[in-house]
Amino acid sequence: MSAVSRVAIVGSGVAGTAAAILLAEGGVEVDVFEKKPDLSALGSGITLQGNALRVFDQLGVWDRVKEAGYSFDQTGLRAPGPDAPFIAQIPDARTGGPEYPAVAGMYRPDLARILADRATELGARIHYGTTVTSFTQDDEGVDVALSDGSTGHYDLLIGADGLNSDIRRQLGIEVEPERTGMGIWRAFVPRPKDVTQTDLYYGGPVYIAGYTPTSEEMMYAFLVEPAQDRHLSSPEEGVEVMKGLSQAYGGPWNEIRASLDEASRVNYTWFTQHVVPDAWNRGRAVIIGEAAHSCPPTIAQGAAQAAEDALVLSELLLSRDQVDQSLWDEFHARRLPRATEVVEASVQLGQWQIDHVQDADVPGLMRSVAMLVSQPA
Repeated sequence: MSAVSRVAIVGSGVAGTAAAILLAEGGVEVDVFEKKPDLSALGSGITLQGNALRVFDQLGVWDRVKEAGYSFDQTGLRAPGPDAPFIAQIPDARTGGPEYPAVAGMYRPDLARILADRATELGARIHYGTTVTSFTQDDEGVDVALSDGSTGHYDLLIGADGLNSDIRRQLGIEVEPERTGMGIWRAFVPRPKDVTQTDLYYGGPVYIAGYTPTSEEMMYAFLVEPAQDRHLSSPEEGVEVMKGLSQAYGGPWNEIRASLDEASRVNYTWFTQHVVPDAWNRGRAVIIGEAAHSCPPTIAQGAAQAAEDALVLSELLLSRDQVDQSLWDEFHARRLPRATEVVEASVQLGQWQIDHVQDADVPGLMRSVAMLVSQPA
């Protein structure tokens, strides 16, 4: 017996679809409400650490992720300049365990499709172009009003609707993401044959220039700069900015620069950080994933922490016979300290990169991060 039989989830990102998969597999009736009109995902690529891959295995999608992505076990550090010499090759810790690679790069829309497909295979219903406009609750359940004019009654409402979560605001939680001072350009481009891992270039006109392979054919490239208001930049302007900023970087960046065009899905986002410092639930409504916490992608833990939230919440809901305070106490005891540590480590690494990356012990920092995220959720 589980604590819930019918659950509404707002948002079809990693947190939402992971929760949908686990709950549906456990026999729970699940409706996912996604405001986007179809299965789409912003951006180009995503880097997944081993602890994310471990959760994806529990979701039953690791084989599909492995086939669609590109896996590797080390990261290169390179210097700017025309020759882009390697400074170091750093073995990446297998934070998910020895049976998984240390890192997998993926095309972000492919990951979204794999997770959505798995959820629907197990019986979860995903309603695109629909979201929860309001809800009321009591000790027995949650009544939701939907943007299509319909209503529904559920045992639990999960807000997995991202950084700018509407469910978070409806719950009266006033914590909002804060900018950390960095902004990132990303582009999706063909993979040069000599790119077989993530390489990070430190120094030059931006904080970090890097790339991560996402398949045998493709990869995503990124440039991290001081945060700027780029929201009015057109895709064509974004291409030109990336070409200009990358002039200081050689090696594979020469091929990347030549391949940048309007088809490269160039996009720009700010680095943010936040953690809701107390309970993530209010009664029978709870937020998870980036609705509850966000971190800069400096240690590539956004998707991993979202998936871990879903795993822990679903495990508790399926193993208990009621939604009570002891369930929420255990959920927060397992997730709040871990999410807080990851956010703080991500922000700290980003600040080191801003302040004095030239004298920072980058390999040592990466080993410390690996120890932090290698423990099960």
